[in-house]
Formats: sequence, structure tokens, C-alpha cells
Amino acid sequence: MKILITGVAGFIGFSFAKYLLKNSKYQIIGIDNLNDYYSVKIKKERLKNLSNFKKFKFFKVDLNNKNQINKIFLKKIDIVYHFAAQAGVRYSLENPRAYIDSNIVGFFNIIENVKNHKIKKFFYASSSSVYGDSKKFPLKETDKINPRNIYGLTKKNNEETVEIFFKDLKTDCVGLRFFTVFGEWGRPDMLIFQYLSSIFNSKKIFYLNNYGNHTRDFTYIKDVCDVLYKLLNKRLIKRHEIFNICSNKPIKITSVLKYIDGNFSKKPKIKKRKFQLADVKKTHGENKKINNYINKNKFIDVIRAIDNTCDWYKANWKIYN
Repeated sequence: MKILITGVAGFIGFSFAKYLLKNSKYQIIGIDNLNDYYSVKIKKERLKNLSNFKKFKFFKVDLNNKNQINKIFLKKIDIVYHFAAQAGVRYSLENPRAYIDSNIVGFFNIIENVKNHKIKKFFYASSSSVYGDSKKFPLKETDKINPRNIYGLTKKNNEETVEIFFKDLKTDCVGLRFFTVFGEWGRPDMLIFQYLSSIFNSKKIFYLNNYGNHTRDFTYIKDVCDVLYKLLNKRLIKRHEIFNICSNKPIKITSVLKYIDGNFSKKPKIKKRKFQLADVKKTHGENKKINNYINKNKFIDVIRAIDNTCDWYKANWKIYN
């Protein structure tokens, strides 16, 4: 059986590809355009790691290149995990067109092939950003969604497009609303890795937005991979299901930084600044639906997960600096 993973050089795509290669017999075809939104060096290091597995094949493909996407689907794909997208909330204010091109046009190029090739299961990355700046917590999959930035809006569009596009088809579709995923091999533009990078590079300043008063539902990458794997062979009740992928244990940003500090003898230079446009003050998702679906009773303790991430970074910090 062949599984296609788009965005395979990205954080979640890479992590799940590696998880499958280590824990299953599936053949993995990975695609990525290796764009420079963040360090291409990191992405190439991830691919180098995956290249050690015989059942992994990589193709450099851009979502907007319809002909290239069509050729990939001629390889008799059985299941698709679509993680490729233009990431980043703040960057959507600077370059909104990149999100339209990748997250809407590119997304359609994928689902059109999923439809034409009658793929059995289609998993795609949505985001907690679809909820917007809510005041009611925890956020449930049935709650009204109201994104407040272009990134979240494109993810809302993805969910709605899938609901309509596959309505009368036999493809099982799963939308994954990820909440602040972190861990080993994490994205350098995300808070935890920005902080770690500032610790190891004395010239870097860490900007603490909203004076550290944000709260986030941090979700460890190993839990994410476990959830995705358990969903792989799970029958859906409906043809299209949406799941929050979260720990359901929100933590204040200042507490997270304090836990990180406990792993190091020095602290980075910190510059506090006011609330930034496109940010939300709090994320907190309910995970009862996914837990009941896959019988997942426990998520890894966030302090342990942060410690694991710090230990990994100590050994691999040169990749990020």
C-alpha cells in the first residue's frame, strides 16, 4: 500500500512520515517544494533523515504545478495525507497571495486528483486558527468558526470545499485542526524554537508578544503522530469528519518559557512588546471527539515533552543556527 504525504519536508509531514517508516510496512511517497518561508537547510536535513529508509521516495513538486501533481497520482496512491501549505499567521498579513496560491489553488489540485483517482482516504491539515479569537472554551468541533486572518480563512475554505466536493463520493475525508504542535525537528518560526535559538545565539533577540500573556494549547508531535496513525485504519462514522488535535491543557506562554529555562544555564535577550495584529489571545481545544474515536486516554505531559525537545535541540542546535 502506498501513502502520499505532501509537505513531507515540513515539521508534521516529516515527523509522521518517519513514524510510519519506523512502525509500518507502508511505502511512503513524499512531495515538497522546499520553499524558503523558513530555512531550506532544515528541510533538507529532514529529507536526509528520511532517505535512510528504503520504502521512502521523494519528489520535489509544487502544489501549483498541476501537471506535476497529476504525475504523482499516477503512482497508484492508496491514501493521502495533505500537510503542504503556506504556513504562518503573521506572514499572511505580508503576503496573502502566497496563501491563496498554495492553500486554496494548490489544495484544489490535490483534491481533484483524490477524486479522479478514487483515493480511499484523504487526511488534510486544518488549523485551530479557523476558530478565531473566541471567548468560549474549550473549543469544540461543532462551535462556530470565525477566522481573523488569511491563513485561518484558507483553512476554513479547505474544510468547506471538502464537505461539498466529496459529498456524493466514497472517499473518507478527515480534517485535522492542529493546535500549536511542537517537539523535535520543530519549525524555527514557532515560539519554542525561536526561544531556543535565542538561547544559543546571543545576537538574537526573542520578542515576547502581548508581554507573555498569551495562552496556547501546546500539542506534542509524538502525540500527533500517534493520533494520525490510529486514524489510519479507523472506520469513519461519516464520510467527512473534523477533529481537534490538541492536548486540552492550555498553558500560559510565560510558563512554557520558564520550563525551557529550567533546561539551560543562561537565558536569551527578551524584548516584550504589545499584542500583535492577527494573533489570538488564547487557544484551548476540546479533544473528547478524537479520544473517543481512537481510544486515546493519555497525552504526554507537556513538561516532559518540553524537556525532550530541549534535549534534542542541545544535540542539534547547529541545524537551526
